[in-house]
Amino acid sequence: MLDIVIPMLILFAIVLIPRIPKIGGDVRIALLLAALTAAIMGGLTPIEVGTALIDGVDQLAWVIMLSITGSIYAETQVKLGAMQTTMLSLRSIFGKSSLGLVAAVLIALTFAGSLLGDAIAASAVIGFLVIRSLADLNIKPEQIGMIILVGASLGSLMPPISQGVILSTSLLDMDPTPVIVISIFTVTGGVLFAILDASRFVRGKRLPEHLMPDQSFFTIIKERWKTLVPLIVLAVIVVLDTGLDVNIFTVWEPTGQLVAYLEELPILNGVVFPIVLAIIMGALVSFFYRSVRKEAGTVFKQGLKNIGKTVQIQLAAGFMIGVFSATGVIDRVSELMEGLQATALKLGGTASMLFIGMLTGSQTTAQTITVPFLGPALENLDVDPVNIALGAAHISAGGQNLPPVGLTAFVVAGLIGGILSKKVDPVKVMILAVPASLYLTLVGLIAWFI
Repeated sequence: MLDIVIPMLILFAIVLIPRIPKIGGDVRIALLLAALTAAIMGGLTPIEVGTALIDGVDQLAWVIMLSITGSIYAETQVKLGAMQTTMLSLRSIFGKSSLGLVAAVLIALTFAGSLLGDAIAASAVIGFLVIRSLADLNIKPEQIGMIILVGASLGSLMPPISQGVILSTSLLDMDPTPVIVISIFTVTGGVLFAILDASRFVRGKRLPEHLMPDQSFFTIIKERWKTLVPLIVLAVIVVLDTGLDVNIFTVWEPTGQLVAYLEELPILNGVVFPIVLAIIMGALVSFFYRSVRKEAGTVFKQGLKNIGKTVQIQLAAGFMIGVFSATGVIDRVSELMEGLQATALKLGGTASMLFIGMLTGSQTTAQTITVPFLGPALENLDVDPVNIALGAAHISAGGQNLPPVGLTAFVVAGLIGGILSKKVDPVKVMILAVPASLYLTLVGLIAWFI
């Protein structure tokens, strides 16, 4: 038992005690030290540790490659103006009333999150475009923060990037396609719920004249349709793969052989994951545009900078998972969990994931710590792996925005405070977002119990 307890105590202590000198609160260090402790206590040789590192990172290769390519692709879309086209188009459709404007903002944030795969990035990109408009509706700064926080967080679960879903399916070593398809509907439900929830902020408020759309949807599309071509290419490739089971990268024999070859290589196989290839293709199409091409250096530099810390966490998580697998820790914990009553295991797993997400502000950390142990135990209870992955992605997404350490809420509060020159309470933003967090948690629980 000690070889299980001690590494986990080290991990939680570093993550949850920021006052530890130099390393307090650093998830990367926590994961690495937990892995090294488990390796030493498990008696792994240096060669076995190296093998565990490769095996663990290989298991998360999809996620790592998706993060890198997705971040670069997102930068191309910012330079191209695709995000602004989306916002203008949505405002022209919905933005003829106060609630319509809020709905347009939430949908745009979800769309941005689906392309960026990251709630913080989505809130920053779209936030700059919408904060003043929402403030002109006399919506309080914390309420604006809640709208941005919830929309961006929902978007991080939505295809094509679906970072939370890709992570949960990678940790369970399964095909993410069916989970991605279901998440389209659960996130859409979340957006509708968020619109209804946010309606309390604009009840009885009229839309000021200067916020009325001055162009029709068709006029905007006619003027700016070119900015959406890379996105359309990406969407067509993803729909062909997930909906019709047609992988365009294997249709032509030479590319099919290259894909088959790379699929056999550890870690590099993440590059030929269909959604990763679709994102790469979307990015390549974007570079045909001069506005993107002339900023190529900035696109790559900023894209890698944005995702640097996340990838480091993913690499450290892969190392920990590999070591835990090599030492048999995951199998032993799963066996211990089998002794629990099914309901107790599911509710306890939910509480654990919410607790970790709440105290770290990260769905990545919540999933990385709990899913490797909880997933096999739920499988032994005959829970469908698709439902396990779906539940884990949604519960962890719900937990990351709960008070007191919602990282995205702190970023959003700072962004709003800077633009409006007002003090914004991030904890109040998190509290206002609790209904959305409960929605995501409920979806996850339903997935585990059906």
